[in-house]
Amino acid sequence: MIRHILFITLTGDASPEQINVVRQAFLHIPKQVEGVISVEWGVNDSPEGKNSGYTHCVLMTFADEAARQRYLPHPAHEALKTIFRPVLQNIVVLDFTLAPENVAAG
Repeated sequence: MIRHILFITLTGDASPEQINVVRQAFLHIPKQVEGVISVEWGVNDSPEGKNSGYTHCVLMTFADEAARQRYLPHPAHEALKTIFRPVLQNIVVLDFTLAPENVAAG
């Protein structure tokens, strides 16, 4: 599995309606792109104050490298970028392959 993490800062003039449209577009990706196992959307609520100005996060899980490669040029991803970019101020994208030896459960 591959985790695809986006740390996002939205523009100050992004309306709640625009943000919801972007959120819904992200959450519909698993229904549109084969191999996208899940998408999670969240708003920072950490009390630590170490978010460096990033206010939102998206966590996507791809089944494998083939799924990630299918997603990147996919029309659903292109459509998402069209509505996301106008409200996007800053973004950090980090991907990592989930290796069994790097997973711990309680």
